[in-house]
Amino acid sequence: MTRRFVLLVWVLVAACSGSSRESGSGRRATRRPRQLAGATQSATAQGRCDASQPDREVSEYDTSGDDVPDVRKVFMRVGRPPAVRLVLICREADLNGDGTKDVVRYYNDEGRPLREEADRDFDGRFDVVVFFENGRIVRQEEDSNRDGSLDQRIYYENGRPLRGERDMAGRSTTSQWRPDRWEYYEDGRVVRIGEDIDGDGMVDHWDREDETRQRDREEGIESPVEEGEGEGAEPAADGGAAPARASDAGAGR
Repeated sequence: MTRRFVLLVWVLVAACSGSSRESGSGRRATRRPRQLAGATQSATAQGRCDASQPDREVSEYDTSGDDVPDVRKVFMRVGRPPAVRLVLICREADLNGDGTKDVVRYYNDEGRPLREEADRDFDGRFDVVVFFENGRIVRQEEDSNRDGSLDQRIYYENGRPLRGERDMAGRSTTSQWRPDRWEYYEDGRVVRIGEDIDGDGMVDHWDREDETRQRDREEGIESPVEEGEGEGAEPAADGGAAPARASDAGAGR
């Protein structure tokens, strides 16, 4: 009787221990680093380019000479035999050789780029997303402080930066973009900056580039042009200009 009781207790303890380990491992498996809004959330063991459809073909390349593929391309078969052709729909690359794809670019059925996602600091999270229309860049979104949330947008026209928007105070949410700094560019350089100081969504103060750059240096804020980032920005999401009070219209010209 005693031996039977001890055996039963041992079985129960082992079962509870195994259940606890499974529960703990389940929690660890579901934890994922935060991703920049708009970036792809899922990835397969091979990468984020989906090659699971029957009309897909995959090519891998070693560009670093270490015999390990670091570039992966996914093609889609278009047309019917005998006029079948392959169209590139996704390309991803491992830039630092750690086995994780750091840059992924998606293409439409015509082989034109639609979106590019990049992990510039190699921490496993995409911090820059670039959007294209008709094969040309139209907007870049960035998590510049690497906290997992969008804080900067740069808008382009004809492939050139026009205006940037920044959320310096961190007021934006996933459903509402609330910039408080607008940067206007000419020939790739900031020429005028508007700031919303009280957080009401309206420009309270305008600065010329040299005045703002000097103040940023004093406050330890890096200029996007000096950083060498996508140098520019453009109209707000709706294509309009930065909101300004009537009394401020034309200021800083």
